[in-house]
Amino acid sequence: MIDPAALNRLLDATTMEELWDIHTRVMADYGFDRLLYGCTQFRTANSLGSPEDFIVLTNHDPDYAEAFVNEGLYFHAPMVRWSLENDGACSWSVLDARLAADDFSPEERAVIAFNRRHGVTAGYSISFRSLRPRMKAAIALTAATGMTQAEVDALWQRDGETILAVNNVVHRCILSLPYESPHRALTDRQREVLGWVGDGKTVQDIAMLMGLTPATVEKHLRLARRALSVETTAQAILKVAFQNQIYLLDRG
Repeated sequence: MIDPAALNRLLDATTMEELWDIHTRVMADYGFDRLLYGCTQFRTANSLGSPEDFIVLTNHDPDYAEAFVNEGLYFHAPMVRWSLENDGACSWSVLDARLAADDFSPEERAVIAFNRRHGVTAGYSISFRSLRPRMKAAIALTAATGMTQAEVDALWQRDGETILAVNNVVHRCILSLPYESPHRALTDRQREVLGWVGDGKTVQDIAMLMGLTPATVEKHLRLARRALSVETTAQAILKVAFQNQIYLLDRG
């Protein structure tokens, strides 16, 4: 059972880094010492959106994370596919049944072999219920080295509802905290200008409020659109709003 003090620390976390540090410690106490959380706000029928816009949090070895996420192995990962098609929690034992039925593509087999090389062999996946049509988020809980899937399943039988509840809380907290992709970094000025546009101010209004010229305001908007890889200011505002990157009172 999770310590209520730890749950309150999760709810009181003010940064993504603080939240993730607390959560990895809580999950390690349950036997899951490696976590990988991913969220997209820009899913379509045929795409998860640009990986540069994903929220990705992990305490896996950097070599594992680099290959799995940045080199695109996740695209063929069987449990990622399960997460896209389902909500709730799922034991990785389902992989054994598919393996016995020879139900994996060559690409899926390559991902499974990669996971085995990195000791990612037993665990659970949680697919979170989407709050918006284009959103999807999930977390993979990898069991500590040496644990079997049978041991993980027994653990889940005992504590699964609590573990699921804690991860749901963390997921909702993640969606409420500021997150900036390292590939989509904005300056404070660009972020402030977008915030004023979101408040309905014109370029002339913003220039007066910020003590800038209209041309400088237009420049900040142009650079913000370029950094966010969008064509319109409305798209830029939507993207930073999803990431809670505007209306920040204190970035210190």
